[in-house]
Amino acid sequence: MDVPTWGLVIETTVGMGERKHVEATVVAHVTGSREEALGELERRARSYAPSHPLSPRRSRLLRQGDGFLLVVDGAWQSFVTRFTVAELLVDSAAPAPEPEPEPEAEPVEEPVVDTDARDADGVPVRPTWLGRADLP
Repeated sequence: MDVPTWGLVIETTVGMGERKHVEATVVAHVTGSREEALGELERRARSYAPSHPLSPRRSRLLRQGDGFLLVVDGAWQSFVTRFTVAELLVDSAAPAPEPEPEPEAEPVEEPVVDTDARDADGVPVRPTWLGRADLP
């Protein structure tokens, strides 16, 4: 059974006025259970310090189904940061999996041949040149 990998996503408000918009970033990956990923996400949400507003008046961290919502009220407007955990299904930039190691070949045992053995006429059974590495 494969252990799932979870992406920790932060969507935060950036810019001011007419240029205010939301940007999303995958800040980390957690391999394990969804509960482990949510635990890590909560730790990050509690310690997160948004760049806007410059003068925060009120900050609220809310839990929702698959993450957290941080709402920070400034002097004139509110800024939202959403923390979400999502299961990673495909990653086009993931490293290639390690290839399976090749099984080690069992050593082939050479038959034991008596090099001094001779047939009935006295001719060696195994020629002396057989197996020499210095011959082509």
